[in-house]
Amino acid sequence: MKKIFVFVALLSLLCSCKSNQQLGYFTDLSQSTEGMVPLQKSDLVIAPQDELLINVTSEVPEATSIYNLPFNVPGSREDILMNTQTTQKQTYVVDRQGDINFPILGKLHVAGKTTSQVADEITRRIAEDVEAPYVRVELVNFRIKVMGEVTKPGSYKFDTERVTVLDALAEAGDMTIFGRRDNVTVWREENGVATYHKLNLNDSKIINSPYYYLKQNDVVYVEPGSSRSGQAEYNQNNSFKVSVVSAVVSGCSVVASLLIALLAK
Repeated sequence: MKKIFVFVALLSLLCSCKSNQQLGYFTDLSQSTEGMVPLQKSDLVIAPQDELLINVTSEVPEATSIYNLPFNVPGSREDILMNTQTTQKQTYVVDRQGDINFPILGKLHVAGKTTSQVADEITRRIAEDVEAPYVRVELVNFRIKVMGEVTKPGSYKFDTERVTVLDALAEAGDMTIFGRRDNVTVWREENGVATYHKLNLNDSKIINSPYYYLKQNDVVYVEPGSSRSGQAEYNQNNSFKVSVVSAVVSGCSVVASLLIALLAK
């Protein structure tokens, strides 16, 4: 009995270690205490349908207020200059051609550029008329969908352009114990084509993947493990059995009621 007890204890310990390994991330580094992993460049470029928040200011706010007016201000440059009582932030939606219509400057092509590059271009052009302008460009519709075996699947908005697949999983409450760390799919739409790439989060080399840093509107899907599929099948079978038993009991109850009624007559 003592030998059997020891064997069962060792078997349980081995199963526990295997389970912990499956639930971890970057398990290839489990034997290392420190090190360096090179990162890929993560500059996010603007794409059609992106929404940009652009604010222009300077040491003399009145000088740049005309660059913050709504689009619906009619008239020429002189008319616009007469309507600079207030300064407000506004957003610009990039059209299918990759352009935005910016006050005073007109149409600007922004697709394929970073927010910093767009800010530099606007700054350079405004600096021709205004001394020391400051331009801030932000992407305000950076959303990621997280689906599958996570605690809180859904759509998440981020206030930064530097978002990794780990950030998305953390926002969704991390994977459940049924999620496959070695099979996380990132779906991405670019130039009218949907692409996908599978990531193994047990492998630290995913940091070098172009899908490690997410882009706006990416979808992260965590595949369920075999245990979840087995549990779902088990629950479905049990549900079917319960339904059958319930139907049989209901049928027997009806038959019994009819017999009682006939005997009573």
